[in-house]
Amino acid sequence: MAAKSSSNTAHGQGSSEVEFVDIHQVLPEEKPAEDRDDHRRLLLNKPARFRDQKRVPHRSFSRQVSLETGISALDKETKAGKDERKVLRSGKSFGGFGGAAAEGRRGDFSIFRTKSAINLHKQSSMLPIKKDAADLEPAKGDLIGVLDHQEGGSGKKNVPINAGRYFAALRGPELDQVKESEDILLLPKDEKWPFLLRFPIGCFGICLGLSSQSILWRALSSSPATRFLHITPVVNLVLWLLALAVLFSVTVTYALKCAFYLEAVRREYYHPVRVNFFFAPWIVCMFLAVGVPPAVVADERLHPAVWCAFMAPIFFLELKIYGQWLSGGRRRLSKVANPSSHLSVVGNFVGAILACKVGWKEAAKFFWAVGFAHYLVVFVTLYQRLPSSEALPKELHPVYSMFIAAPSAASIAWEAIYGEFDGLSRTCYFIALFLYISLVVRLNFFWGFKFSVAWWSYTFPMTTASLATIKYAEQVPCVLSKVLAVTFSLMSTTVVLVLFVCTLLHAFVWKSLFPNDLAIAITKKKVMSHGKEKKGPAKKAYDIRRWTKQSPLSLVSAAITKNGGKGTCKEEDFHGTKQGAEGSTI
Repeated sequence: MAAKSSSNTAHGQGSSEVEFVDIHQVLPEEKPAEDRDDHRRLLLNKPARFRDQKRVPHRSFSRQVSLETGISALDKETKAGKDERKVLRSGKSFGGFGGAAAEGRRGDFSIFRTKSAINLHKQSSMLPIKKDAADLEPAKGDLIGVLDHQEGGSGKKNVPINAGRYFAALRGPELDQVKESEDILLLPKDEKWPFLLRFPIGCFGICLGLSSQSILWRALSSSPATRFLHITPVVNLVLWLLALAVLFSVTVTYALKCAFYLEAVRREYYHPVRVNFFFAPWIVCMFLAVGVPPAVVADERLHPAVWCAFMAPIFFLELKIYGQWLSGGRRRLSKVANPSSHLSVVGNFVGAILACKVGWKEAAKFFWAVGFAHYLVVFVTLYQRLPSSEALPKELHPVYSMFIAAPSAASIAWEAIYGEFDGLSRTCYFIALFLYISLVVRLNFFWGFKFSVAWWSYTFPMTTASLATIKYAEQVPCVLSKVLAVTFSLMSTTVVLVLFVCTLLHAFVWKSLFPNDLAIAITKKKVMSHGKEKKGPAKKAYDIRRWTKQSPLSLVSAAITKNGGKGTCKEEDFHGTKQGAEGSTI
């Protein structure tokens, strides 16, 4: 038998108990065979008990045995609170649910960094987290588990967000405001994000407004219809240089965003509204090429390489966007159509104007035809106000000025191709004129909206309408046409000037020009505040089968099933099934 000895410290002291067990073998005394058998049987049937052993509930220990001394020491746990690392893994929404978990995620913007999707799962797997049997699904209240599960932990990387998800999570005509039902966001609301994350693609709208103004003032200074104004070409030169400087600044800034936060750029690309602003940089470049001052380039005809460099990206974007409209998938036109979709159409007409300037008339006719066909489709889709077109608001908004951009640009492009403002050009111009007047008479409905950088992109339609009016005044010289040309030009310039002042005030005085871009921080799936993904009601598979049994289609399905699921069935099988069905009906 093993002899056991224990030494206990005095009561009231905080030192831990150390128990020693002698594991040396002790030879038993000689006993008769019958006594040994009875003793062995008793040991097998009776549970072992140790004397003077104090059991401490819920205390783990590790056994260490020394081979030299033959003594086993039982080292108990260290006190709680020493060398203990706590990892905050749970958290609720950052939009009003605060707490310690939110503090654990504060300032973590690595999920949008370039190539962060590859390292995100590695970083989260290195955290010392105790996993249970049910931790394959995100735990309740575990925001990071949900994000790992959605943003790469499930093995599906670089999966774009569904267009319907943007409509379900965002609101507003620009889809830039998060709905109150969205509790979980990828980034905190109450913390100021890095500047590049807050810099949206809509900033190219500033370049659209300034570059179109340079073309307008060049037309005002050189057109016979407005020669009585005696406008100097210096205004065109100043506006052109200003637009070029702003374009350079915005392009460099957004290129840095693409380099450091590529995931944020991808989310803007899959945004139903902002995807159209990816046409804006190339449209601005073509605007600058069309409105280049004579003091910069004396030759009126530009090199064709300029047109190829600016039009090629627009052509590839159109293949992607128009292909999605045509295929009828989740990004079909009836689902994602919004007034900003006119930007993807205007690029064709501006490219046609620049093609005429480089001497490629056939290319100009091709892109004019493509643009006009898709303009009709977009116009009809938006005018019908389909129930699936959720981005079109009921109230008026400056976004409605996009309706006058495409027909105005189409009339100017047709005049540049054929050299006269004929019937088709006037038809497009009159459509734009009617839409322009219908918006102007409701000007009081446009007040009360929060200023946004995207408003700049709504200034160039007014400028394009002014240019079309100047072309019309050249063909129909009368007092009314000249008054319309001057009035529309003055209105567009005033709007651009007001927006320019507001932009400077918001940027340098109030410092609120670039708020947190919450539209890119939504999760890929609806997540409730307790951390679980919201799932729709489960569909019962047997409902369709029960319906088919009660319909004439059961005749064919029964015959196919009888033949082992093959696509062919015998005639007698079909008639037999039909008779059985009629008998059951009777």
